[in-house]
Parts: sequence; C-alpha cells; structure tokens
Amino acid sequence: MSGSSIFDQLQADRVALDEMTLGGYPRPEKTRIVAVANQKGGVGKTSTAVNLAAALAQGGLHVLLIDADSQGNASTALGVEHDEDVQSIYDILVDGVPIRDVVATTRFSDTLLCVPATIDVAAVEIELIETSERESRLRTALTDYLEFREQEDQQHLDYVIVDCPPSLGIMTINAFVAAHEVLIPMQAEYYALEGLALLTRSIDRIAQVHNPGLGVSMIVLTMFDGRTTLSREVESEVRTYFPDATLETKIPRSIRVAEAPSFGAPVVFWDPRSTGAIAYMKMAREVAFRGSSDKEGGDS
Repeated sequence: MSGSSIFDQLQADRVALDEMTLGGYPRPEKTRIVAVANQKGGVGKTSTAVNLAAALAQGGLHVLLIDADSQGNASTALGVEHDEDVQSIYDILVDGVPIRDVVATTRFSDTLLCVPATIDVAAVEIELIETSERESRLRTALTDYLEFREQEDQQHLDYVIVDCPPSLGIMTINAFVAAHEVLIPMQAEYYALEGLALLTRSIDRIAQVHNPGLGVSMIVLTMFDGRTTLSREVESEVRTYFPDATLETKIPRSIRVAEAPSFGAPVVFWDPRSTGAIAYMKMAREVAFRGSSDKEGGDS
C-alpha cells in the first residue's frame, strides 16, 4: 500500500471512530434474531458474527451470540469455555436443556452473552434424524428463553446472533427457522457470487416451508481490497443484484482481525483502533440503524 493510501485509510479510520463515539446504537423495538451464514468456509463468517455481537454490546445493547458450529471458533473468540464437559447448543437441541442453563456471560461485558458449541455439535445431524420438528428446536428454545427473561424481569435482549456452520445441514436450517433475518458475509471473488446465488435459493425454500418472511436482509463484503479490479467488479455485481441488502460498510483484509481469536478476544475489544475493528464497529452501527425507525445509519 502506498504512503498516500495509508494516510487516506488512517484519516478515514479517524473520521469513522469520531462518528461512532458521538452516540450509541439504537435499541430495536423487539429482539432481532440474525443468522450469520455462508456455506463456504474461510469467508470471515465467524469473525463477522463475533465482532458484530461484540460491537453491538460495546454500544450498550444486550446481545446473545449462539455458536452453532462444532468447531467452536466463536466460543474461543469470546473467551468462553467449550470443552467436552461444558453444556452447549448440543444439549439445548438434542436434550432440551433450557438456554438459561447453558448461556455464559463473557468477560468483556455483562451485556454480551454466549451459548457455546462443543465438538458434540457435529453429531446433532444424526441425533435429530428421527426427532419430530427437528428443524424448529432452536426457535422453540429461543422463544422459551426470551419469555423466561421477561418473566424474571431480566433486561430485554436486543439481538440474538447465530454463527452458523459452513454447511446447509440441520444446524443451519435450525438457525434459519429461528431467525428473522440472514446476514451473509462474502469475499469479493467470483466463486462467492455462485455460492451467494445457491444460498439465497436455499433460504427462500426454507422460508416457504418453515419461516415465511425470512430473507437475506444484509450482505457484507469481507477481506475486501478496493485496490483490485476483481474486488470492485464483484462489489458492483452484488450491489446490482442485491441493492437493498448490500451494506455500505466493507471489511478489509486485516491481520489484527485474524490474530484476535488467538488472544480469546474479538478485535473490537482487543485492538479497537485497528482498521478491522473500526470497520466492524461501523458495520454494527449500520446494522443497528437498519433495524431502527431512525434512518441515520441505513435503511430499515
């Protein structure tokens, strides 16, 4: 990157940071349940889910992140225990354990909660194969948990973010059935465009059968390098076909984003002044305003 490009990026980061410190994020009228999904791995899906949740919590909102991936990377990134002896999303879906008995408060904020994933999650597909209503078990568990919080006069949850596995198996279907909206992180490459078309068709089919009204509400371009013609062309294509869903914020390639999980922390907490952290905070603000009657940060 040239000296002028670095200077321009630093200036843009400083302006974005100043804008975000002027006020918190708007609180939605009802809990927004967002499935973060892409059947292709390595696109920054978990980083997006974790840092979106962390940034929203940092902005004063109450957020629950559900790790639905057997790799447990979101749990690791939030510093939440997820070894074999810990109850997880597996116990919720397979054994009917209430979310309130599994949820953990992260060390970063009392308003950032996490349902961890263990390696047992890999067996959910087999365990639920003959179970009735197996596609809606997460929706039922979430409904019960939100009602429990209300009955116990606990703070209303503003967001539930579900980090889906990189597949379209039963875990992802459960997330789609439970969610109100889908956020798709995607790299700016041509293979990603093909995957996006397949994923949106799958979401449409699931919506028709199990969850009318579900749709792709947001697409965010990740690992973005605006210097390349390919990135710009893919961005143009995505905005042409999904003009309302594509977020203005793009997440750049960032070594700090990649390093943060090894320290058991989201980058927005670990290095909040890094370019990647600022991009995720800016994205969280855009997401929050999309779900608000106040249109300052985006469309609803």
